[in-house]
Amino acid sequence: MELEVRHLRALCAIADTGSLHKAARRLGVSQPSLTTQLRRIENSLGAELFWRERSGCRPTPVGRALLTRARPLVAEMTALVVEAKAAAAGSGGSRLRIGSTASRALPGWLGRLRRRLPGADISLHMDVSANALLRMVAAGQRDVVFVHEVEGSPLRVPEGLAVRVLIEREPQFVSLARGHPAATAPVVELADLAGDRWIVDPTVDGEWDGLRRVLAAAGLNPSVLHGDYHTAAALVAAGEAVAPCQPTSRPREDMAVRPLRGDPLAVRLLLCSPPGTEEVHQEVYEDLAAAYREVASEAAAYRQWLLRHKSPLLTGAAA
Repeated sequence: MELEVRHLRALCAIADTGSLHKAARRLGVSQPSLTTQLRRIENSLGAELFWRERSGCRPTPVGRALLTRARPLVAEMTALVVEAKAAAAGSGGSRLRIGSTASRALPGWLGRLRRRLPGADISLHMDVSANALLRMVAAGQRDVVFVHEVEGSPLRVPEGLAVRVLIEREPQFVSLARGHPAATAPVVELADLAGDRWIVDPTVDGEWDGLRRVLAAAGLNPSVLHGDYHTAAALVAAGEAVAPCQPTSRPREDMAVRPLRGDPLAVRLLLCSPPGTEEVHQEVYEDLAAAYREVASEAAAYRQWLLRHKSPLLTGAAA
């Protein structure tokens, strides 16, 4: 068996996420398929590349040596493919490669950029991992990325990247079934959710650690499910769980979105780009800020929170 780029990409994903489950999600394959692929690679090389532990996967000395050579190869190949596609498109115009974690501000941001840069080749790459997006910028694979950093879980920002703070502290709300007793109040007490099961996506950098700290500080030790937020929404609506959510999330007929008392869980919103590009991407930042203000004002619970805290966000100034 000869190692191919897809094999190297799989090894890098396992090392970056520290988990076969998380790596499989990032690569868009099933965990059994990735496990089988890893076993074949190790059998072909005659060496174990990762130690499988209860806490996840950790590279062996042989694995670390292989990853040292694999990472630049994967980065170069990714950049080559992107450049080849751009050349094949023959756009000849400007290009803006955006990366982002999930945000309701994305559609408005992209729309503003397309109006500001007519004819430009604007592409979007989304990832649940903010750290993965930051590595893409550092490797020259993205021009700018919009990420969130969970309070208490700093991102691993590559040295030299230009970092602009969009929102210094965005409170995270909670989504719960419309019929949940706590949903009748405008602000939810964590203690009122003591008997609930929580669901969180562990592939989102820092999210599980942040929630675990907040729950422990409140003296709570609830049952926790790990799953993606599409599944979470269905379980929340059915009353089977509650989940942290972005304050810009819109409620549904079967689901309420409420702030938590004291705002114990928060994130910082960042726009990151290569060194020295702050002025180059000033308009990109301004369009993102405008798009974020728009969705913030449209989300009723968040708008009320902003009004109570006399936030400058509603007057057109970024926080």
